[in-house]
Amino acid sequence: MKFQVLGPVEIETEDGTQVSPRALKLRSLLAYLCAHHGEAVSSGRLIEALWSGAPPQTASTALHVYVSKLRKHLQSLDLDAAALITTQPPGYKLRLIGCDLDVYEFDRLLGTAREFRRNGDREKASKTFEQAISLWRGQALEDLRSIPAFESLGRRLDERRSFAHEQRFELELELGNHKALVGEIYALLDDRSTWENLYAYLMVALYRSGRTAEALATYSRVRRNLVEDHGIEPAPRLQRLQHAILTHAPSLDDCGADQLVGVNAA
Repeated sequence: MKFQVLGPVEIETEDGTQVSPRALKLRSLLAYLCAHHGEAVSSGRLIEALWSGAPPQTASTALHVYVSKLRKHLQSLDLDAAALITTQPPGYKLRLIGCDLDVYEFDRLLGTAREFRRNGDREKASKTFEQAISLWRGQALEDLRSIPAFESLGRRLDERRSFAHEQRFELELELGNHKALVGEIYALLDDRSTWENLYAYLMVALYRSGRTAEALATYSRVRRNLVEDHGIEPAPRLQRLQHAILTHAPSLDDCGADQLVGVNAA
């Protein structure tokens, strides 16, 4: 059985059947505990999340009821609900006993990828980052993002995926796989119009693929987005990259991607 929060909140059986509770409060409770797995989450924090800062007077009692209902749902799936969700002051803790959790697997893979990179094995590092990214099925907590606490929590989780993407793009550029990256990065830009690091990786990939004009057009695109949407110019590192492309600087071919883009390696 797998709990999933890297996308819509789901409980998935081994055969791929979705068996999540339908009730919004139960899904929200499960999601919050999953996102903080292994941590004792206080009743106050859960109440704040579930009722968006405006709890009823009966919220404490209602929370106990929802925990009981969630345990019953898990028990109906032949899981040890009492061991999975334990009562631990100041609230409750989710323990991964007999179950998998996608965000736990994601963090484990990130750690493995960073270890490969530290040891100089860039190919394994890149493949492991790719494996971690493949766990995502959309935005984190996608079906709960209309709830303020879960929008904030989802954004924090999404940032970890962005980190994985950037680390992998660095590695792929270092490995000389620039041509294969172009289409992949273009696809990500559809809903990330001001992600400067992503544009920088694309500019490097295009330039190294012999597509200088497109690399410069990419800079113009992100500059236009930043100026029109936020009234700001691109960061100095992106301006330096544009100048390096205009002058065909030798460093564009010789330097590692992290030096060109200005992102620190893991």
